[in-house]
Amino acid sequence: MEKIIFTDHLAIMIGAGLPVGRALEALATQTKNKKFAGVIVSINDDIRQGRPLSDAFAKHPEIFSGLFVSMVKAGEASGNLDEALKVLAGQMKKDYDLRSKIKRAMIYPAIIIAVALGVGVLMMTLVAPKLVSISTFNEINFQPPFSTRVLINISDFLTQYWWLAFTILAAIFLSLGATLKTKAGNWLLLRTPVLGEIIKKINSARLARSLGSLIKSGVPITQSLRLTSETLTNSQFKKSLSDAARAVQEGQTLSQALKNYPRLYPAMVNQMVQVGEETGTLDEILIRLAEFYEEALADLAKNMISVIEPALMIIIGAAIGFFAISILQPIYSIALGI
Repeated sequence: MEKIIFTDHLAIMIGAGLPVGRALEALATQTKNKKFAGVIVSINDDIRQGRPLSDAFAKHPEIFSGLFVSMVKAGEASGNLDEALKVLAGQMKKDYDLRSKIKRAMIYPAIIIAVALGVGVLMMTLVAPKLVSISTFNEINFQPPFSTRVLINISDFLTQYWWLAFTILAAIFLSLGATLKTKAGNWLLLRTPVLGEIIKKINSARLARSLGSLIKSGVPITQSLRLTSETLTNSQFKKSLSDAARAVQEGQTLSQALKNYPRLYPAMVNQMVQVGEETGTLDEILIRLAEFYEEALADLAKNMISVIEPALMIIIGAAIGFFAISILQPIYSIALGI
């Protein structure tokens, strides 16, 4: 968020006629993050030594991406540095809002799942052992039902080997996280129902906005495609843009290059890109396309809870039902036997 505020304020100051050096000096004193303030001071030192602002930004790739540097460089070349910075600030704000909406939509289900798991573990380790046990049933010569035996075995395992259960669970989560970051994991995520569509829309929105902003700033389309590929999180989308950059360099249009990836880009994307190429308004078309996907994702984030909540309630209800039946069934059978 600090980078967004920095870029926005720098655009306003430069647009108001303030020299870049003085603007950077003022922003360095206003920034609360000491590390980021140090970076701004370093950039200001480079400016005073006569380096272009884009080159000064390029010395800090961990903060300022290649896309950021290229748009600043294009703004310097065209004499519209403040406009380029405004576009960058707006683009980063849109991306930040998009990620925030998706995260907020996932927080509620995550909290429900965490609480349910916590309550389940407490029930299995504290409550269940006091209510049912194999020794109790052996004393009265009673064979408990299958569900009760399962409950007892799970309870005994969690009570005696809780550290092993925790280790296994942590290993599963870490392995799953590492796997999903691989190319195979990215491929699998794209083909997962619901989640795959969300990932496609997120990457399509980011792709369209970044590519549209770069082209609008005057960056060549092949370079724009390569820079945009670096901003995407999914390896399938990254590869598609790298291949598209090569195809465009060889003489193909962007719409023709994207047709090779029908699983990633819907027909509407190709059609809109083709219209933009034919009318010479590709940058405007891409930004409109980004707005369309961003609105769709915002609506999806709002509706996500209403879709996920019933499924969670069913799962939690089934778990509670299993627990209740496993405990009450043998007690009821013993009572009838008496």
